[in-house]
Amino acid sequence: KYFLQLEFGEEVWLRILEKADCKHIVFNTRQIYPDVLMTNLAMALAAYTGDSMDNIMQFFGKCFVRFFSNLGYDCTVKATGRYFCDFLQSVDNIHMQMRFTYPKMKSPSMYTTHVDPQGVVLVYRSTRQGFTHYLMGQLFQIAKDLYNIELDIKVLESSNSVPGSRSVMVKFRINFDNQQYIAKNNRMNTPLGRELPPISCTFFLRLFPFGVIMNKDMRILGVGDKLLQAWGGTTSILNRHVSEIFKLRRPKGIPFTWGNVMYLHSVIFELELIRANDYFMIDSNNMPSTSSGLDRRGSQGARSILLKGQMRYIEDIKAIIFLCSPLINSLDELLNMGLYLNDLNPHGMSKELVLAGWQHCGRLEMMFERAEQRSTELENSYVLLDRWKNKSDELLYSMIPQTVADRLRAGASSLSTCESFESITVLFCELCDFDYSTIEGAMDIVLSMNAVFSCFDTLMDQFNVYKVETVGSVYMAASGAPDRNENHAQNVADVSLQLIEHVRSLKLPSGLDIRIRIGIHSGPAVAGVVGIKVPRYCFFGDTVNTASRMQTSSLVIQLSYLCLT
Repeated sequence: KYFLQLEFGEEVWLRILEKADCKHIVFNTRQIYPDVLMTNLAMALAAYTGDSMDNIMQFFGKCFVRFFSNLGYDCTVKATGRYFCDFLQSVDNIHMQMRFTYPKMKSPSMYTTHVDPQGVVLVYRSTRQGFTHYLMGQLFQIAKDLYNIELDIKVLESSNSVPGSRSVMVKFRINFDNQQYIAKNNRMNTPLGRELPPISCTFFLRLFPFGVIMNKDMRILGVGDKLLQAWGGTTSILNRHVSEIFKLRRPKGIPFTWGNVMYLHSVIFELELIRANDYFMIDSNNMPSTSSGLDRRGSQGARSILLKGQMRYIEDIKAIIFLCSPLINSLDELLNMGLYLNDLNPHGMSKELVLAGWQHCGRLEMMFERAEQRSTELENSYVLLDRWKNKSDELLYSMIPQTVADRLRAGASSLSTCESFESITVLFCELCDFDYSTIEGAMDIVLSMNAVFSCFDTLMDQFNVYKVETVGSVYMAASGAPDRNENHAQNVADVSLQLIEHVRSLKLPSGLDIRIRIGIHSGPAVAGVVGIKVPRYCFFGDTVNTASRMQTSSLVIQLSYLCLT
């Protein structure tokens, strides 16, 4: 917002907001906005200036770099390395740290697949579409402001990484002067002039007692003794697929494959150890089950061990070794895991951090995700509760009128619902000429009655008539109660004519020919809720009896009514 106002003025900014149909005047850095908002603003600005959409998105990317530099995040970018290539290889690590400040951030993933003196090939993956040129603008501005170099960026390939998903994969060729970075790597790879004696993998894993060695098929070749003790299994862990024993927590959103590990060798990895007592809870595909409910017993540390470290490729054995340390917050958590201080790596500051009660970001993030998952489960439970409440309301309103049911919910007694009505109209409708001689015939009758009565129920709602009950093949309805209505007789007469018309045109599943006879009478009556286990709203009085007799004495497909109606 600020840079648009600075570049084009306040009046143009307001016009862009109006054209983009944007309701936000002030933007908060902690609030989540829809992705389409930025593209709508870019389209509105492109239409106003006549520039291309791609150039506007690049301009937005440059503005974002200038914005976060004012907040001090440029120091984080500078600290990643001396060269621009160091920054490109550390973007995912920066995003990981930013997730603790912005936990709902959907960060992309970037890694280099080729490095030469003239530049790099960068692969960009994201679940957000339409931000390719926005990223290019960020790279242009970071290279210019922080590394004092000019870039030439070309899109080599752009596609959906997974067919049918929203994931995007873009491959860039970024040309710049990268000779100093290559020279530094060449110096580091130059032999020191003396050969160091080789060491065995067993000795190497003694230095990293929680280390893991895996081959190109992602099967475990070796593990440290302390990791094996922490796993607690009685069977061999060797030659198992790594996804059977570990769950990849960082980097997020990528498959745990050899190719991804090789590309992201400079990124910090976090693996969650699947304990042996949880190993038998995996599904038939030998993959950890992610749909099981959360275990709320004990502490977080007692149920999982997080390992954080770096993946290193060992050329001599053609394998990758995960050099890691467990993330432990306190001595209590250490004991809950079944570990001791002397189990931790002999190097580094693992022991000092445990003694100091250091809160690891990875552990905090996992606790946050668990809390967020429980919050989602609670929201789903509320939605399910509302759904079942609506179903119970529908069931209750099918037995008792809504106005009466609401009074009972408010605390009124069933006796208080009994009322005397000066004038209502009662309808009785009977289905005639059924043959109950065989079981098959009886089943056909039930299906036919259900189809006819369901049709009747739909008509009742259209003419403001209340369905009272069905007894056998007789259907009873009334109008004028419990909601008083001066046109109750007209409503019942209209619905009666519709009943006759619909029965004639109704095609029943059994093919039976259904005929009806109807009796109607108007007069005073008493109505109220009767019963406890199966409460019903019932009508009493001579009006009900007279309407019933009119129905039994009427002819088929005819209405019988008294002059009072």
